[in-house]
Amino acid sequence: MSFGDPNNPYGQPQGQGQGQQPGYGYPQQAPQGVPPQQGYGYPAAPPVSPYGGGGYPGGVTEMPGSVKAARVMLFVIGGLQMIGVVFGVLGAMGLAAAKDDPQLKEDVQFQQIADMSVGAVWGITALILAWGVLAIVLGAKFRSGGNGVRVTALVFGIITAILGLYPFLIIGLAHTVLAILIAVFVAKSDGSAWFNRNKQQY
Repeated sequence: MSFGDPNNPYGQPQGQGQGQQPGYGYPQQAPQGVPPQQGYGYPAAPPVSPYGGGGYPGGVTEMPGSVKAARVMLFVIGGLQMIGVVFGVLGAMGLAAAKDDPQLKEDVQFQQIADMSVGAVWGITALILAWGVLAIVLGAKFRSGGNGVRVTALVFGIITAILGLYPFLIIGLAHTVLAILIAVFVAKSDGSAWFNRNKQQY
């Protein structure tokens, strides 16, 4: 029996000597139609930033914490304004009751002052109510509003901070602190990213 006989089914294949082992001398080739393996060459997808920073394509997917805080502060200011409305109504009603006091009916000067005071208190109460409603509406618009809501909230915060310093310094100190924080939070980059996000995603 000859190992070199090409017709011998038990002989060595042609091209392989006795010192050669299959697969050691020549590189193995993949079957036709199978693409070559690239190893770990597939690039990983970039992470999606929830706040839209860094140029990621996902955009803003969640309201930033600072914007949430500004929204809560608007609701707090709205609640404080409603408390102010209650005190304003009580004050106006008290002045009106004092006008009807029989002992003060004949005091013309007091009646004139009381009339002006009642009108002023009702006017201030109406402004307090309107400012509180605006704060609540702005806070409600934070979820779906655009850059116009951001600008309005920024202006609201600045004006409220100024009014808290003068003329309502004592009762407006809490308003001033909250209003400054609102203005700062909506003016930050993550606030800008939230209000300028793609609304079609939501």
